[in-house]
Amino acid sequence: MTTTLGSFVLGTPDPPALADFYRALLGWQEVDREPAWVRLRAPGQERPGLSFQLETGHTAPVWPQRPGTQQMQAHLDLQVDDLEAETERARALGATLEEYQPQKDVRVLRDPHGHLFCLFVPGA
Repeated sequence: MTTTLGSFVLGTPDPPALADFYRALLGWQEVDREPAWVRLRAPGQERPGLSFQLETGHTAPVWPQRPGTQQMQAHLDLQVDDLEAETERARALGATLEEYQPQKDVRVLRDPHGHLFCLFVPGA
């Protein structure tokens, strides 16, 4: 038996809207869409996918992390060729750049529903 990653799932109060953001950011294809569930995948690949599940009580994590606050439990690392250009493109799509940036060659951003993600260049 082999275990493989089928999909990474983000909880959100609006799965279709958040899926639209990541579809535009990643250039991935939508393969399932319902009001409470949307799944994306990279063109030409079946797995892994990125899915969005309805969570009406979603609370975005605090960054940087502090004791007693909603902690980040996971985030996406997205490889890019041009850090500055892709940061600006993500912002134009609705992402926000975090004030605290722990590394010079990585950019920490939030998607429109508050999930943290990082853009990085190869070798970073």
